[in-house]
Amino acid sequence: MVDQLEGNPILQEVLGKAYEPLRMFHVKLEQEGEPRGLIGPRDVDIIWERHILNSAAIVPFIADNFGVTDWQTVQGTIADVGSGGGFPGIIIAACLPQASITLIEPMERRVIWLQEVVDELQLQNVLIQHCRAEEAVVPQHGFDVVTCRAVAPMRKLVGFTMPLLRHGGRLIALKGASIEQEIEKGRSQITKAKGVNPRAYEAPVGPGLQPTHIVMVDKR
Repeated sequence: MVDQLEGNPILQEVLGKAYEPLRMFHVKLEQEGEPRGLIGPRDVDIIWERHILNSAAIVPFIADNFGVTDWQTVQGTIADVGSGGGFPGIIIAACLPQASITLIEPMERRVIWLQEVVDELQLQNVLIQHCRAEEAVVPQHGFDVVTCRAVAPMRKLVGFTMPLLRHGGRLIALKGASIEQEIEKGRSQITKAKGVNPRAYEAPVGPGLQPTHIVMVDKR
């Protein structure tokens, strides 16, 4: 089964220098993703769009957080919570080679997968922590950015992500189309977790492709 975007120039247009390592990641996902329970059977021919480009949609928002447009120059500390199959953490690491990426994942079989991917893609900027977010080892002043994709509704998500952030740090999460309602339902929990200014954005995935959604919350 051939991926619908295989060979499409959109891939290199969107991913730039990250295309080559992410092409290797795509091959591994295509061969092992479904049998190892990391993607569903209906995702096998849409891995590029549904998982890799969808995850990459978060990268410009991270770069903007650091005040740069060139992904290759982004520096800082980023924690990806519930990394699972590597979405978006592996994609972020490939796109931002100068940033320090920590993947936080509680399930052992997924940790094994993530380590295999890091080794095979030769990602030098990744640390994997086998634990829940609440148990993670955090830099002295906290992470600059915390990311995640489809981990929990906002009212729960802020409770275990905001403590990982430094003062002035930012949660940047990939979300579904109902994110505005999630924000409204979770406002009291966001405030309690020291979160401020929750806002949602439509995030381009690629020319002609369905956009995704991003939520950002700052930590006071």
